[in-house]
Amino acid sequence: MNERFRGACKTLGVALFWLALWFGLSALVGQELLLPSPAQGLRALLRLARGADYWQSVGWSILRVLAGLLAGAVLGVLLAFLTYWSALARALLSPLMTLVKSTPVASFIILALVWLGRSAVPVFITGLMVLPVVWANVSAGLNAQDEKLLELAQVYCLPRGRVLRALTLPTVLPHFRAAMRSTLGLGWKAGIAAEVLTVPHRSIGKMIYESKLYLETTELFAWTLTVVVLSLVIERLLLRLISGVDGRGEGSRA
Repeated sequence: MNERFRGACKTLGVALFWLALWFGLSALVGQELLLPSPAQGLRALLRLARGADYWQSVGWSILRVLAGLLAGAVLGVLLAFLTYWSALARALLSPLMTLVKSTPVASFIILALVWLGRSAVPVFITGLMVLPVVWANVSAGLNAQDEKLLELAQVYCLPRGRVLRALTLPTVLPHFRAAMRSTLGLGWKAGIAAEVLTVPHRSIGKMIYESKLYLETTELFAWTLTVVVLSLVIERLLLRLISGVDGRGEGSRA
C-alpha cells in the first residue's frame, strides 16, 4: 500500500511540475494564440466535450485505431507461426518486416492514400506499425521454446492443440504482451497522424487539422490533450486485458 501511495505521489508530483512549467511558459509568452495556459486548454476541452461532434470524432478514431491494432496483432501472430514453421516464409518475409520498420510513416500514409479510401488509411497505418513488432516478438517467443519438451511431446504423440496450450502459449504470451506494450502508443499516434494527413470524416485528426488551419490554438491543445489521455487509457485497458488472459492461463495450468 505504501509503495502504491509513494508511486501515486511521484506521478502527481511529476504532473504538477510539467503543469507549472506549462503555466510559466504561457505567462511568459503572454499570447493565447502562441501558447495557451493549462486553464485555457482545459476550458476549450470542456467546451468541445459538450458537443456531439467531439464524441463522434473520438468514437470513430478509437474504432479505427482498435481495428488497426487488432488486424496488425492477429496478422503478426499468424506470420510469426508461419515463419517459425517454414524457412522459406522466413527468408521471404524477414526483409519485408525490416523494410516496414525502417520506412517513414509519412511515406506509407501517402502511398496508402493512393490505394485506399480516407477512412481506411488510419486502420491500415496502425496495423502496419504494429505488425512487424508483434511478428518479431512472437517469433522470439516461439524460438525460445524448450526443444527437449517439444521433442518429448512428439515422442508421446501428444495432440498439437495440447502442446500449443501447455508449452507454446506460456512461452509466447509474455513476448506478445511486451510487443503490445511497446506498440499500443506507437499505433495510436500513427493512426492519429494518418488522420491528420488524410482528414477522414468524423476523426480527431480532422479536428486537429482544422484547428491548425484556422489558428485555433486552444482547441488544438484541447484535441492534443484528448489524444494523450485516450492513449494512456487505451494502453492501460488493453494491457490489463492481455495480462488477465495470461493470468487465467497460468491459473488453469496450476
